[in-house]
Amino acid sequence: MKKILSFFTSRLFIVFALIAVQALIIISVFYYFDEESEILQNIFFVLSLIMALYIVNKRQNASYKLAWIIPVLVLPLLGILLYVFFSQRKITKKMRQKAKEIYEKTSCLLEQDAQVLGRLEEQDLSAMRQADYIRRSNMFPVWEKTQTQYFPSGETFFEQLKAELEKAERYIFMEYFIVQEGVMWNSILDILKRKADEGLDVRFMYDDMGCARTLPFQYYKKLRGMGIKCIVFNTLKPELSSIFNNRDHRKITVIDGHTAFCGGANLADEYINEIEKFGHWKDASVMLKGDGAWSFAMMFLQAWDFMVGEENNCGAFLPEPRYVENYQTDGFVQPYCNDPMDDEYISENVYLNMITRAEKYLYINTPYLILDNELMAALTNAAKSGVDVRITTPHIPDKKMVFMLTRAYYEQLLEAGVRIYEYTPGFIHSKTFVCDDKMAIVGTINLDYRSLFLHYECGVWMYGTSSVMAVKEDYMNTMPLCGEVEYEEIRRRKWYVRLMQAVLRVFAPLM
Repeated sequence: MKKILSFFTSRLFIVFALIAVQALIIISVFYYFDEESEILQNIFFVLSLIMALYIVNKRQNASYKLAWIIPVLVLPLLGILLYVFFSQRKITKKMRQKAKEIYEKTSCLLEQDAQVLGRLEEQDLSAMRQADYIRRSNMFPVWEKTQTQYFPSGETFFEQLKAELEKAERYIFMEYFIVQEGVMWNSILDILKRKADEGLDVRFMYDDMGCARTLPFQYYKKLRGMGIKCIVFNTLKPELSSIFNNRDHRKITVIDGHTAFCGGANLADEYINEIEKFGHWKDASVMLKGDGAWSFAMMFLQAWDFMVGEENNCGAFLPEPRYVENYQTDGFVQPYCNDPMDDEYISENVYLNMITRAEKYLYINTPYLILDNELMAALTNAAKSGVDVRITTPHIPDKKMVFMLTRAYYEQLLEAGVRIYEYTPGFIHSKTFVCDDKMAIVGTINLDYRSLFLHYECGVWMYGTSSVMAVKEDYMNTMPLCGEVEYEEIRRRKWYVRLMQAVLRVFAPLM
């Protein structure tokens, strides 16, 4: 009863309740006049056709467009409102211009070393094409002189994170989607407060929706009182607007410009299994030491400038040469990010490039599997071509409806020869790709519409690093803990389960 009461009095519930009231008032008014007037009915019908034509001609992913056309045509008024407030990838023109100016001012600090790109081309032309696509689309270069370390669990990531934070001498930047008071966050906060007291530039950014149920209202004031510079990304407001759709799903820590972390783990106790929510929680992160860490520093500073409206002298945060020159090359690394500023679907394209380049095997960990036509075609074509494609998803879900939707894609994948496993001890939150002992991706990007099209995300593409094999080793070590999903088992689904899944696929972009 206490949990139910807590939910209904939470800021998240109150905000969305107020938004729902606004939406219901608008819909009720329109439907009232709709029932009273055949002319209005015809107007709504025409508007739905116009909206459908508008969606068809947008420069958007085809599957994403199709998923929206159905509700727009079937539910003319409601469908249009849902599309306007839940589908928009691009933010306002003014905000896009502001972001563009920030990127242009900082691009000089992210210039590609032609010799590095040339050495990658000598080793693998196909890999160089992948890296060059990321650089041209995302401005972040491919680096050498960077050591990588992969963490197959939240616990190992947490211990290393604390150790590296203790070493900070100049600044600490942290950007996370979810933060919750407990063993993990309190331990980190103690370090941040102490470092701020020592005079370091400590900055923290958290997403307001991600933390709406986990942190007290205006928690940033508490951090500022400790000397920590803190801002809230995209403050949640009780108004009907599509902007709340664009969340900061990134997880970034940068220390002095030479050390950075990225991965799936947020700063809450379930990520280190200090508490149990959905069985054993398995996550993955990677640490960069050397040149490559600078890209994450720039991601953070660009986002900070965008939110605060101040112009940092980003060059002042460059790592000191005495640190970077000590790191040896461990293959090639390329951090990258994705945002809703344009129509370039970098997150999905990087995944697609990895899938199409796989020759022997492709192993994927993802907590959610909500595929558009492009990803489905790429995965099934790879499997039909003889590539050993394996996907691991959770067995114990955090969201039951999303889990049911995830399973809706199993049949077509299994039919093509893709092998699917579910992590039976609990919930796998890792977002990793690895193929052919050559390339791997570790990051924050789920295989769902929100991560691929709406959120601010980040990841690290790696070629020939020690972490590539570590990702593979982790995948193989995890397989004995997983149950393989059989094709016949999925084929025997009850008719009402199939019907529910079919309905959920229509509304997949909302999930």
